Amino acid sequence: MSAIESHLRENPYDIARDQLRRVAQRFDIEPGMVELLGAIKKSVEVAVPVRMDDGSVRVFRGYRVQHNVTRGPSKGGIRFHPDVVLDEVKALAMWMTWKCSLMGIPFGGAKGGVACDPKRLSHGELERLTRRYTTEIIDQIGPDIDIPAPDVGTDGQTMAWLYDTYSMNKGHSVLGIVTGKPLSLGGSLGRTEATSRGALFSLQQLMSRRGETLAGKRVVVQGFGNVGSILAKFLAAEGALVVGLSDSGGGIAAESGIDVIAALAHKAATGSLAGLAGTVPVSNERLLELDCDILAPCALEQVISEENAPRIRATVICEGANGPVTPTADAILEARDILVIPDVLANAGGVVVSYFEWVQGLQEYFWTEEEVNRRLNEITARAFAATWELKEREGCSLRIAAYGLAVQRVAEASALRGLYP
Repeated sequence: MSAIESHLRENPYDIARDQLRRVAQRFDIEPGMVELLGAIKKSVEVAVPVRMDDGSVRVFRGYRVQHNVTRGPSKGGIRFHPDVVLDEVKALAMWMTWKCSLMGIPFGGAKGGVACDPKRLSHGELERLTRRYTTEIIDQIGPDIDIPAPDVGTDGQTMAWLYDTYSMNKGHSVLGIVTGKPLSLGGSLGRTEATSRGALFSLQQLMSRRGETLAGKRVVVQGFGNVGSILAKFLAAEGALVVGLSDSGGGIAAESGIDVIAALAHKAATGSLAGLAGTVPVSNERLLELDCDILAPCALEQVISEENAPRIRATVICEGANGPVTPTADAILEARDILVIPDVLANAGGVVVSYFEWVQGLQEYFWTEEEVNRRLNEITARAFAATWELKEREGCSLRIAAYGLAVQRVAEASALRGLYP
């Protein structure tokens, strides 16, 4: 099997630590605290042997990383992707810490992953891989310790297998062990759409401050998985004109706008966006450079880099994915007056509603979808307002403001708790 070229242009953990250092310098956080906040609390690498359908055995590499638990148990998704490496998981765990802090959620950051290509595994192989991976990390997770969730390449079914494997080992059902579960297994209404809905709410907050609405805005969404497809649907429902979409196989564009509902049906029927009537093909690289008002990268990290940032023509970038813009690209975009709604704010809806699911599971009392969405909107609006206020006061980017608030909150909690012993 030929090696798969990684999408990572730079080491993501180096990026995450550099972001922390720059924020700490901006907000006068003392060096010892920076060292503490930059440290990974626990990192586990495991072998995940799986019997394949043909009877052979393959061994995959799995990871679970807990960055910080100062503000509560750690929380973070599990990613199944060929490119998963330890430093990526560390970076994603650190970003989760800041995301939970910014949104006022009592969690720290964690992340997990298995280096595999889920598209090339059968249903049975995926189940056996998930159950073995869960068993290998079972001492690292728990409803009061570390609560997994879906991420790239995983979904509600994956979480159902994880929930069942953990519960069988404990001898009773543990609803709070994982979020993103199917509704019939204690999942929360609104969880599937939560990341996209949070991005929508963030964009609405921005438009409100500019005296504008989303109606008539030209939008490009890169990535047509759970986050990107639902966000595209939400934006179209708000009257935005979706002029570009892409999935892993390539992109499509239409000056007059793409029928998102038709795109969803076409993708479901054919497995690809390619060939949708009324659109022209465009490469994933070119899609990012289309003329639009809002660009929403909703796939993987580092798709906007120093190389293509000068050619981005959007006026607003909404980071539906984690880390889609590199620091060098950030500086270029800021110099060009392109506003970036950072990942820790734009895509935090998923962890907010995961928190709601966790609370509902612990209480065994479930909320209506209207209640879930209302509370998500309130939390997003509060976080956006605090971030915007700091941005205006400090004259900094929205990313620096968001990270500044988040890091300062974790630093304050760390100082109050002190060191043991």
